[in-house]
Amino acid sequence: MTDGVVLAHDYVTQRGGAERVALTMAEAFPGSPMYTTLYDPGSTFPEFADVDLRVSPLDRVGVLRRNHRLALPLLAPTVSRQRVVGDVLLASSSGWAHGYRGAERTVVYCYAPARWLYQTDRYLSGVDGTTAAERARNAAAGAALGVLGGPLRAWDRRAAHRADTYVAVSSLTQRAIRDAYGIEAEIVPPPPALRAEGPESPVEGLEPGFLLCVARLLPYKNVEVAVRAALAVDGPPLVVVGTGPDRERLERLAGDSGRVVFVGTVDDAQLRWLYRGAALLVAFSYEDYGLTPLEAAAFGVPSVTLGSGGYLDTVVDGQTGTYVEAPDARLATIAISQALATRWDREVLVRHATTFGHEAFVARLREIVLAQGENPGRAR
Repeated sequence: MTDGVVLAHDYVTQRGGAERVALTMAEAFPGSPMYTTLYDPGSTFPEFADVDLRVSPLDRVGVLRRNHRLALPLLAPTVSRQRVVGDVLLASSSGWAHGYRGAERTVVYCYAPARWLYQTDRYLSGVDGTTAAERARNAAAGAALGVLGGPLRAWDRRAAHRADTYVAVSSLTQRAIRDAYGIEAEIVPPPPALRAEGPESPVEGLEPGFLLCVARLLPYKNVEVAVRAALAVDGPPLVVVGTGPDRERLERLAGDSGRVVFVGTVDDAQLRWLYRGAALLVAFSYEDYGLTPLEAAAFGVPSVTLGSGGYLDTVVDGQTGTYVEAPDARLATIAISQALATRWDREVLVRHATTFGHEAFVARLREIVLAQGENPGRAR
């Protein structure tokens, strides 16, 4: 364990940007255990197998590992009971990990205050055509929030105010932390989690020059906008990387046109090849931090993104990409056509990505955490 530092992450059941950041934290503090509620090895990054994960009793229930939303009513009391052992806790949190207790000092690296409490419609967003099972899960989570919303918000705010330091992933998150908790947080943006250096492996059946979308297939990710634009634009096909409950509906929307290819989950070597082979990245979701445009920029690839939220921190309009005003397929089609006709400066793109460097992120995170170790408090 690194200098008495322990780590925490909400649940290790997905392959997302937050999970990549959690792995970077494990790298920054080698040997430190990571406390979490649920761990599903088949649904997350294989590198977590090398992390000393301390899971909660909920992890014994397979259905909860496969769908953490079903565990929503149980997570707050579970985190409260699962005490950590260490001097300084670094919590990677979008709603639960900041509630762990037992360390003398706590640093919270916050992606967003809990969406299910402060952006409930977005968290539970669904559309006609999603599966009956997904609608049932959303309905169950919605019913639980209707009953538990007030107590959970009280728990959430108490947990936030026990922390010694809050760190925000972006300016949008910084404002959300201020609004939800009245806490001022320093912004420390994470690096492109997928480094451009490393092995590459082609994805069978694809030729370079495609549009690329990398996202979990959930309705609020607005992958539908990218699909509809790809069907309308006079340009290359769209390759969609990611899995999720919205895949079946999106595949029906794309039909058998050949304009959209769903490749599901890929490993890092394949993802590097996809980024390097892309003509353009497209992303129209409401994000707290715009990670995928940075990953694309590291390979010299520009982006067309929604002109709001976390993308405002990571895309320079006209230099590393272009914005659309709203998640609208017509606007996306126009922006994609214009971006494909633009000559982008690869050196500018790569240089922009390096300003969000891995080394700078790790160094600042270590400074913040180790400074807390020099100011011991009492176990909380």
